Amino acid sequence: MASALAGETLEITGSSRSSWAASSFREVWDSPQDVFNQSSRRGKDDEDEELKWAAIERLPTYDRMRTGVLKQVLDNGNVRHTEIDFTKLRSQDKKKIIENVLKLVEEDNERFLLQLRERNERVGIETPKIEVRFENLSIEGDAYVASRALPTLLNSVLNPLEALFGILRLSPSKKRINNILQDVSGIVKPSRMTLLLGPPNSGKTTFLQALSGKLDNKLRVTGKITYCGYDFSEFVPQRTCAYISQHDLHHGEMTVRETLDFSGRCLGVGTRFDMLAELSRREKEAGIKPDPEIDAFMKATAMKGKKSSLVTDYILKILGLDICADIHVGDEMRRGISGGQKKRVTTGTCVVKIARKAKLHKEHLPHITY
Repeated sequence: MASALAGETLEITGSSRSSWAASSFREVWDSPQDVFNQSSRRGKDDEDEELKWAAIERLPTYDRMRTGVLKQVLDNGNVRHTEIDFTKLRSQDKKKIIENVLKLVEEDNERFLLQLRERNERVGIETPKIEVRFENLSIEGDAYVASRALPTLLNSVLNPLEALFGILRLSPSKKRINNILQDVSGIVKPSRMTLLLGPPNSGKTTFLQALSGKLDNKLRVTGKITYCGYDFSEFVPQRTCAYISQHDLHHGEMTVRETLDFSGRCLGVGTRFDMLAELSRREKEAGIKPDPEIDAFMKATAMKGKKSSLVTDYILKILGLDICADIHVGDEMRRGISGGQKKRVTTGTCVVKIARKAKLHKEHLPHITY
């Protein structure tokens, strides 16, 4: 019986060895072929991409600015490169670009922003920076004091009458001069976050409104405010600086995405198209091939006249508003998003624009995630 068991053991061992040898031999025989197939497939994909870029480089500047390569990984693992026109983006192409960009943002948003900056710096284009200077800034206004400043029914009747009599010079005004800011000077350095601290009613809001060019016309301002040496009469400050109010004023019937899209279209793409044209020209002269995903994002966001921009989806992602993008903002009469989300929408409406500097109130600071 022992000999029989020994024979069975030897038989099983021998069969397992033979099967192992056969499988290992099959793996050794088949694996080099798979490796060669993968390398040849990868080389074919790279060659296809090079041909697409070579065809784009031969286009005129106007057409080259509107054409790019869209990289797509198929279900079978193959990579397909498609030449697309960003002025005629289909919904599926736009969805693919958004997926590629948001994938980079989810992995590391800072690395994505560094890639955008490195592309400009690689050809000698510096990212625009703004330095704000204010010298001897003083702001004062006229206001009622004591009981006349209260919002009572009597004051609501007397104040317009006194204003009318003052215009006709029949009665002197009972308003007193209120000095809000007096002889303030300083510099706001570029690429920095500056925190403004002060007690209540110290003029913080008035100061931020003055720097952003949104001060009330009834206030009297003396001093000088310059952006890189230019005062407000030489440019439009709203295209350069965004003031984010502490009051969340939105249209309740619009969704979060529609609100950001509308805000972005109010000022357009700005100088993004001109900068991209110069960037494309220098890359062509230097023989540099940009990253397809970064190039697709920059070209898609520089196109004019689009109802919806990729910048909106990007801002929705970094502000954590993608989960409520298609929900109505709401108001006192309509149910909508939460209060914290509404403050982030207020921040997003200014960030989605082309502003280089943003001035925020303390209520919005905890909601910035970048």
